[in-house]
Amino acid sequence: MNRFIRLITVCLLIPLAAAQSATPNDSANKPLTIEAIFAPGGITGRPPETIQWAPDYTKSSFILRDDSGKHGELWSVDAATNEKRLLVSESKLSTLAPPVENIRDEREIERISRYHVAPYQWAPDSKHLLFVPHGQLWLYSLDNGTAIQLSSSPDPNSDPKFSPDGHRLAFLRRHNLYVLSGPDNTEKQITQDKEKKDKHKEKDDNAKEGNLLNGEVDWVYAEELGVRSNYFWSPDGKSIAFLHMDETRVPTYPFTNWMPTHPTVDMEKYPKAGDPNPVVRLGVVSASGGATKWISLSDDHDTYIPRFGWIRDGLLWAEVLNRAQDVMNLYFIDAHSGRSHIVLTEATADAWVNVNDDMRMLASGDRFLWSSWRDGTTQLYLYSFDKADPLAANAKLERQLTKGDFETLGVEAVDDAAGVVYFNCNKDDPRQRQLYAVKLDGSGFQRISHEDGAHHVTFADNGKNYVDESSTLMTPPRTSICAASGSCREIWESHSMDDYGLITPKFLEFKADDGTTLYGELLLPSQSTSADKIPLIVNIYGGPAGQTVINSWIQDWIGSSGLFHQILAQQGFAIFTVDNRGTPGRDRKFRTAIRHQFGGIELKDQLTALDQLFTQYPQLDRARVGIWGWSNGASLTLYAMAHSNLFTAGAAVAPVTDWRNYDSIYTERTNGKPTDRNTTSYADFDPSKIADKLQGSLLIAHGTGDDNVHLQNSIQMVEALIKAGKQFRFTVYPNKTHSIRGEQDRAHLFHTIEDHFESELK
Repeated sequence: MNRFIRLITVCLLIPLAAAQSATPNDSANKPLTIEAIFAPGGITGRPPETIQWAPDYTKSSFILRDDSGKHGELWSVDAATNEKRLLVSESKLSTLAPPVENIRDEREIERISRYHVAPYQWAPDSKHLLFVPHGQLWLYSLDNGTAIQLSSSPDPNSDPKFSPDGHRLAFLRRHNLYVLSGPDNTEKQITQDKEKKDKHKEKDDNAKEGNLLNGEVDWVYAEELGVRSNYFWSPDGKSIAFLHMDETRVPTYPFTNWMPTHPTVDMEKYPKAGDPNPVVRLGVVSASGGATKWISLSDDHDTYIPRFGWIRDGLLWAEVLNRAQDVMNLYFIDAHSGRSHIVLTEATADAWVNVNDDMRMLASGDRFLWSSWRDGTTQLYLYSFDKADPLAANAKLERQLTKGDFETLGVEAVDDAAGVVYFNCNKDDPRQRQLYAVKLDGSGFQRISHEDGAHHVTFADNGKNYVDESSTLMTPPRTSICAASGSCREIWESHSMDDYGLITPKFLEFKADDGTTLYGELLLPSQSTSADKIPLIVNIYGGPAGQTVINSWIQDWIGSSGLFHQILAQQGFAIFTVDNRGTPGRDRKFRTAIRHQFGGIELKDQLTALDQLFTQYPQLDRARVGIWGWSNGASLTLYAMAHSNLFTAGAAVAPVTDWRNYDSIYTERTNGKPTDRNTTSYADFDPSKIADKLQGSLLIAHGTGDDNVHLQNSIQMVEALIKAGKQFRFTVYPNKTHSIRGEQDRAHLFHTIEDHFESELK
């Protein structure tokens, strides 16, 4: 659920008075339509893709495609001069990095898009690029513009990585690690699970079925722990540390393709709440092959290893998270002997431990960064350890680098030479995402990004330059190349939106029943009289993975619903959203308020904010209120319609209807296991209980190929509604995944939602 929402943590730093005083453009001369929103490239155009920095730090590269996405070129921009250079022409790139539109498998497209799988990477010499078209490895020379194929097997390869010196290349194939080396690219398989004999079988089927993964990332680790790779080269290039995952006991979920005459079924490993998880362990193997050194870190085999890596040659670090996700131990490990020591423990008895990428080893070799919300907000800390004997004692807290009533949202880079840490945070307003810096001695805390709004940055590894993808609520995205010291130069901007007559939403504040501030956003139609009563549609997400009230371009939310809401506003609807307790971007108390009790707190905050909204805006019609949401927002739509009589109509897209159906990591993090006695979430989201109480006209939509929130959820809800004697609308999208992507499918879905509210609220 987490990685489907790319910009859920972006936030705003826009003056509320300015936002509320803005007026719509009455001279609109371009129609805003659902078809235009979901046309290839959208209304604003297709931004640069796969932004990377060359290893020599001198230039950034990116793919620029036309609006259709079918024609693209690979460009670079010099960090010092802003000079643009064509690296790979369209004719060559079409072969080396074909557009995802050419892929037929919707789940594979979703995987590439959701996890930002890069079609190319730089070689360490900054003179070559590696491409992986159709799972084959091609090395492209920038000097002569030619490419040579490195792989010859018909089986697809994935996650390739150069050794630090660039002389070897590791990659994954059929769940095992391989290494190419030498001038003739000799290939060697360096991990190989032995077949287990069974007296009833000639051989064990684990390898064929993909139950044993070496260095490969499974679905639940990728989705809920943000893992993008599970193997890493040692600094000297002689060894590889990898995570071994045994998914033998993990249940599978079937995906049926009903389109052929004879339907096909694809099985996916998917641990649901309370199910057996993958059994994981760390291994170290020579890059030349040989026996694997297995490392044992805990007697408890039902744990997670969400992050690990090398400190230096022969020394590893690893995070081990318990299944309840309220205790995480940081281990230092001797890679030769396997001996380990817990150097730091993060424990939150009344919450959960947030897994992130903030653990950064510094160039000094005896210090590292760590983030924690131990004092109530997520802040950065500096630790040190004995460089000569790192396993001798616990890590020592040197100092807390950041402190205040705000959230740090991720370390972006460390300039070791200057002793500066760059990170995102929402200081001054939880609705912002800005780039800040602080020195390792705790001084020099300052904002680096210039413009208000949301900033998504990609740094060069030396921390000197970065690419900034920025936007505001009413300013479409633009891309700039920036020096960390200050100046930025724009390299791409969206199409102008001036002719569409967009209406600026109003930013509002409310109070929950305990006095907590809740941030909301209201979009009012541009044409209404004081005598009109305006129907209201509530757009909700409300869960721990989604922040909706943000100063990011209105198209950057689930389903491009920001621009869809503009269409609804032009048709006379008001649109309202509020971030209830439990959503991100706020302190630990705010985020953990819903722990073990999904539904009740969220709905209470929504209704409390709505009561205050109706008081402030009496022109809103309390008798005509709709609600809609996607994913967790769809779940809360169903919950709200079953526990309140306020909502006349609702639309739920890809809802979780029973938390027993959702994956183990996400669900247990906030709800515990279904067998836990201190949780009400499973009982409160039981479809049979919700269906009997449901009030109002309901629309449900779901993709049959949704590998995130399974179609099973909606099927169970449909059955419960039928048994309860409830009428409803149900729309399915064949083979579509959680995002229900595609121009025609998106247009159909949003027209269906539009028609539903038109018929029920007008």
